[in-house]
Amino acid sequence: MSRNDALRAARLRVGWRSMEAAAAALTRHGQQLLDDTHFNVSPRSWRRWEGQEQGWPLEETALVLHHVFGKWPEDLGFTTPPGWFRPEHHEEATMRNAGFLTVTAAALVPGPTAPQHVDPGLVDYFQSQLEGHYRADMLLGPHDLIGTLGPQYQLIDKLTRSATGDTRRRPLRVGAAYAALVGWLYQDAGDLSAAAFWRGVTQEVALRARDPHLVGYAMVNSAQVRTDLGDGAGVVDLCEAALDDDQVVPKIRVMAMQQQAHGASLMHDRDAVDRLIDGAGRILPRVDDDLPWGNACRRTPGYLEVQRATCYGRLGLGAEASDLWSQVLDAVPATARRDRGVYMARHATAAATAREPEQAVEIARDVAVIAVETGSARMRRELATLERAMRPWQDAPVGRDLAEALAPVTEGS
Repeated sequence: MSRNDALRAARLRVGWRSMEAAAAALTRHGQQLLDDTHFNVSPRSWRRWEGQEQGWPLEETALVLHHVFGKWPEDLGFTTPPGWFRPEHHEEATMRNAGFLTVTAAALVPGPTAPQHVDPGLVDYFQSQLEGHYRADMLLGPHDLIGTLGPQYQLIDKLTRSATGDTRRRPLRVGAAYAALVGWLYQDAGDLSAAAFWRGVTQEVALRARDPHLVGYAMVNSAQVRTDLGDGAGVVDLCEAALDDDQVVPKIRVMAMQQQAHGASLMHDRDAVDRLIDGAGRILPRVDDDLPWGNACRRTPGYLEVQRATCYGRLGLGAEASDLWSQVLDAVPATARRDRGVYMARHATAAATAREPEQAVEIARDVAVIAVETGSARMRRELATLERAMRPWQDAPVGRDLAEALAPVTEGS
């Protein structure tokens, strides 16, 4: 086992330069918080916590640690024992599950609906709303939109159940696009279980619509979840399956190839990354369909170079990734605030990997503001990656500057 760097970093972040000073300060803090003069943490205990055999603090000590650092022991490098539930665990889980069930209920309404005529104008209405939802997602982030889209999907599902014959295909196609967007919002919010559920709904509805383009789109969506799970082989399998169908429009081929490049980066294959992204670049000028979904490749400036830079960062190619991010960010509009924040966080990590810690901190200051505003879990994950990349400087002034810059984000976690 290695020493507990997470607790050490937290100690240094609040200015406790030695373990003896930390034990004394935590003792004073605990006595005030608990109104208990007998509360005590010895230097020996703290040395053990930062050593190779951390053990587990008593529950009241865990509360004091959380009050000081804003993190529970499992986030401070301690090994969680069986049966431990942090005090707010049940409340958090209940709220999260309630929100998920409220939206998911839209996809699980039981019973048939009586057949009736479905006015095509209703389907057109929901389809026309998609572009607005995509724009709102870029500006607001996931949390405000999830609750809006669930009821809309439920109405589309009702239209699908009511329609008869071939007229059912149109609401099915729109429903698949809405399900895909809900899945993406959950993925951006950091709930991969809910994201996987809605990706599954997308695939089911796409198959029912018998639309090869939507089926390919659904497989790429599922590959995105596998990317966040670090499953490179799963990403490659799904993207290859999407590319097997020669009928799919060029847009799907571009999406599948760039996502397969992410899978290749997870498998440490730089040659495949470049080959796939270069191939997607040759196809991109042929994207000319009027499908309302999956248009990030057309509306995102430097779309493929964003993917290449992300893959390079994952491969540890700091200098090359940093140069690409500098070029990409020059073209990203300020209105694409959430995406810009994610890209900047990746740029900061690339700078740290290239051993430019001061540049990394300078970028991180702006990212922290956007992360708090949008509530994007993706951005927070990118900032956690940045913190790991900056560990060589955690005891230096630049490391303390990073902790200060990210404090608004870590305090809100």
